[in-house]
Amino acid sequence: MIIEQERCTAAPTLKGERIIMRAHQASDFDACCALWADPDVVRYISGKPSSPTDTWGRILKYAGHWSLSGFGYWAVIEKDTGELIGDVGFSDFKRDITPSLDGLAEAGWVISPKFHGQGYAREAVKLGLSWLKGSRLFPEAHCIIAPENIASVTLAERVGFEKYADGTYMGSPTVFMKQSFT
Repeated sequence: MIIEQERCTAAPTLKGERIIMRAHQASDFDACCALWADPDVVRYISGKPSSPTDTWGRILKYAGHWSLSGFGYWAVIEKDTGELIGDVGFSDFKRDITPSLDGLAEAGWVISPKFHGQGYAREAVKLGLSWLKGSRLFPEAHCIIAPENIASVTLAERVGFEKYADGTYMGSPTVFMKQSFT
């Protein structure tokens, strides 16, 4: 007998000028494997290309985030080609980090190097931030970036993030940035 079943939350579809952001699908697996196996993609994240097993776990984590938290990551799809070009969204990964990000919306983005320098990341991050602000789930968004990742630091500043702390994550220097929605 089912007494009561909680409603699962799925990623809403967001449409930009050149992109669609939607929930990840099992059919995205090969494209996500190619994305996350690229050394340029992971250079400032872990430094280690992801295995197919790790990538599948990431896709499941994205779906679980939406289901359990009501927010998460989207697959970023180029409208003209239907190609998956990245992952953008928000998380609460319960990181062991100081200052703590527990209970906060941590923004993150990865765009295929093939699409770097064309404004796709900015369009996707702005679209995600607009959704987060409209959701009223959080009064602000945070992000952490390796200080040598100049492109991501610059993007964060362009979309409204401001640095508020320097820290360390997994033994590496980390810049903490946030954007207030009030």
